[in-house]
Parts: sequence; C-alpha cells; structure tokens
Amino acid sequence: MSKVHVKTGDTVIVLSGKDKGKTGQVMAVSPKEGKVIVEKVNMVSKHVKPKKMGEQGGIIKAEGAMYASKVQIVCPRCKKPTRVAHKFYEDGSKGRVCAKCGEAL
Repeated sequence: MSKVHVKTGDTVIVLSGKDKGKTGQVMAVSPKEGKVIVEKVNMVSKHVKPKKMGEQGGIIKAEGAMYASKVQIVCPRCKKPTRVAHKFYEDGSKGRVCAKCGEAL
C-alpha cells in the first residue's frame, strides 16, 4: 500500500503533460495505483453504450486518471505550488502545512 501526498478536495496544479499549468480540485484518489482524478484536467473521450431502451449513447468527455507525481498542491494563502510539510500541535494531533509559508492545508 503506497501513500499519496494529495487528498480529495485539495487544489492542485499540473506539473507536466498536455495540461501543464492547469489547476483544479482533486475529485478522487487511488493510492493503490498512485493516481488522482482532477476536475477539468486530462479530459478523455469515452464511448458509451445506451444502457436502457430509449437512452442516448455516444461519445462523452470525462476526466481521466493521472499519476499523483504529476500534480502539486497549491497553498491557499500564498497561491504557489508547494510541497506538504507536517506539523505536530500541542494537543498531539498532526496536520499538513505549506512548506513555504506554514499555512494549514
């Protein structure tokens, strides 16, 4: 079981590939494969058959999975792509913070 540095709901920026520079929110994370699905990024054409009588089939656009190493979290305060640092609080809990400015993610 491998860990992924992003979680569902994080705002990320794409570092490489055809969608380099685009930002979006993480919709799904698959730690087993090491992949994420980001909204409005890596759009692929999907051929869909009609499931019921009278339902429309055809080609639809959907978000495709991409490797988590191709995305980086964007800090909500400094608006820059950053790595995730971890911080221990007084009550013993652990939280994710921006490595550049220290803002909680």
